[in-house]
Amino acid sequence: MNELTRHHAPAQDLPARPRRHGGARSGPFGVLDIGSSKVVCLIARIEGDGVPRALGFGWQKSRGVKAGSIVDMEAAEQCIRAAVASAEQMADHLLEGAIVTLACGQPESRVRNILWHVGGRAVTEADLRAILAEGVRRTAADGRESVHAFPLSFGVDATGGVEDPRGMVCDNLSARLHVVDAATHALSNLGHTLHRCELEADELVSAPFAAGLATLVEDEMQMGAVAIEMGAGATSLACFVEGQLAHTAQIPVGGWQVTNDLARLLSTPIAHAERVKTMHGSVLEAGEDRVEMLAVPQVGEEDDQIARIPREMVVRIIRPRLEETFELLRDRLDGSGLPAELRRRVVLTGGASQLIGVRELAARILGREVTVRLGRPRLVRGLPETAAGPGFAGAVGLLAWAAGEGRPLLDLAPAPPLRDGWMGRLMRWVKERM
Repeated sequence: MNELTRHHAPAQDLPARPRRHGGARSGPFGVLDIGSSKVVCLIARIEGDGVPRALGFGWQKSRGVKAGSIVDMEAAEQCIRAAVASAEQMADHLLEGAIVTLACGQPESRVRNILWHVGGRAVTEADLRAILAEGVRRTAADGRESVHAFPLSFGVDATGGVEDPRGMVCDNLSARLHVVDAATHALSNLGHTLHRCELEADELVSAPFAAGLATLVEDEMQMGAVAIEMGAGATSLACFVEGQLAHTAQIPVGGWQVTNDLARLLSTPIAHAERVKTMHGSVLEAGEDRVEMLAVPQVGEEDDQIARIPREMVVRIIRPRLEETFELLRDRLDGSGLPAELRRRVVLTGGASQLIGVRELAARILGREVTVRLGRPRLVRGLPETAAGPGFAGAVGLLAWAAGEGRPLLDLAPAPPLRDGWMGRLMRWVKERM
């Protein structure tokens, strides 16, 4: 009998906080993509050539998660435990922590301009860590929690465009930081849920950022491209320039809203509406759609009470919702402050991107000069073909992050917070009761 087991009684209800590490992982590690439609857990290792190999995998239909946020801890715990247990059994390895996608807490991008007084000496790594800590402190002061803090550029006195200022002598060091933050309480709920599963969040990685790492090619990341992840509960975007994450945003509209529209307007059960979307979903009308009739069971009726509706009715229900989605994304991109030439290539991924005609619709709404393609995650050694679809882009992107991809040139962990935040109060509370 396999002795690799995980306790099923909930652990003490304390939130787990992310630990930050740099570079590629050594030894087996886990990644966990908690989405609104499914939870995916992969256990992998980085091989000698720097490429990940999956050792075990598991996924479960998601419960207790809405728009990426935990709404029912007990239900979410059950499906996370089931996905993790499947991966652990296959890999014969027990996880204590995992790299986790961030989709909760309305994640947003902010640019922080920091001026740091050096005083005529050489810049040290401690100065850079202090600058990152200041950016994190400002984020906490706004009631948000920093998830990523990437240095975009440095300035040494009047000289800008410095990539690595360490060792340079100056009076003042300026920095532009790209900070991705999220609502503190949503992160706390995620941490509580993971702790109930006896897991710790080793790192958090923005969900669209992970999807971009899995689907963009190197030239797209360098020249500028936008990865749009069309998930079940939310649609999010990540803009890449010169190999770095330059902007991210999220709107609370996803494939679930399409399913709900179909269920409501066709008066059919949610499960059948999802089936209609998957089997017949499209945003492009064809001549035969008027004569092709679909059998649709009605809510509350007997099994033999089935309505028949033309397929064009399905198209006319789905298209307005996706038009709204791309219009909202267009507004977010226009408000990002990024030059238009860096946003002319768009890569769609996620489950909802598989609807017929989505690529053409996106190109029409996002702009005539925009080129749109459908992105599938790269193949991963050890994973079956069923895990190669757009819906698995987030999990595959976490493997890429673990292998060192997408990390900034200066991958520095910020210094401890300068103020007594909620984490400090929590730790004191724990110590007083142990």
